[in-house]
Amino acid sequence: MLLAPLAPTLIVQPWHDPVVEAVGFDARSAYVELFWLGILGPTSTWLLRRLVTGLDAYPEGYELDLAETANALGLSLTAGVHSPFGKALNRCIMFGVAHDTARGIAVRRQIPPLALRQLRKLPPHLQAAHTEWIQRSRTDEHRLARAIELANTMIRLGDEPHQLERQLLSIGIPPREAVEAVRQCVPA
Repeated sequence: MLLAPLAPTLIVQPWHDPVVEAVGFDARSAYVELFWLGILGPTSTWLLRRLVTGLDAYPEGYELDLAETANALGLSLTAGVHSPFGKALNRCIMFGVAHDTARGIAVRRQIPPLALRQLRKLPPHLQAAHTEWIQRSRTDEHRLARAIELANTMIRLGDEPHQLERQLLSIGIPPREAVEAVRQCVPA
C-alpha cells in the first residue's frame, strides 16, 4: 500500500460511487461514529473525517501534508506502513472507505451501510442499535418533504452544506431522510 517509500505529501481525490452515494452516510455522520468506529478503529475514523473535510474545501482533490496531518491526529509520521499513521491509512483502504490511485488516494464522502459480516463483529448492543436505526430509516414521503424544507432553510440561513446531515439528525430527522434531503439540496 502507501507510505512504503515515505513521501511528504499525498494527493487526495473524491471516490465517486453512485450506488453508495445513494444509500450511504456522510463520513462524519452519527452512523459512521456509532457503527463504523468499531470496524475502522478510532484513528482511521478520525483520519477519514479529516480527509473528507479536506474534500469540502477542495472538491476535486488536494495535496495532503502527511506529517502535518499525522501530528494533528496526535501521531508521529515514521517511515513504513507499520507506523500508527500508516496503519490508519491502510485500514481506510482495507475496509473500503478509500482506495489507492495512480496519484495517491481516493476517499468516499458517503460510507456504505455495514455489511452483515461487519455488523456481526459489533457487540450485541450495537447490533441491536443498528437494527433499530435501519428500521427508523424507512423513507416516509412526509418526513422527507419536511427534511428537504429544513435543509433548504439551513442553507438559506448560511449553514455549511457538509454539516447538514448531522444537523438534521440532531433535530430528530431519521437517517434515510437526512441523507436524501442533503443529496437533493446540495449540488454535487
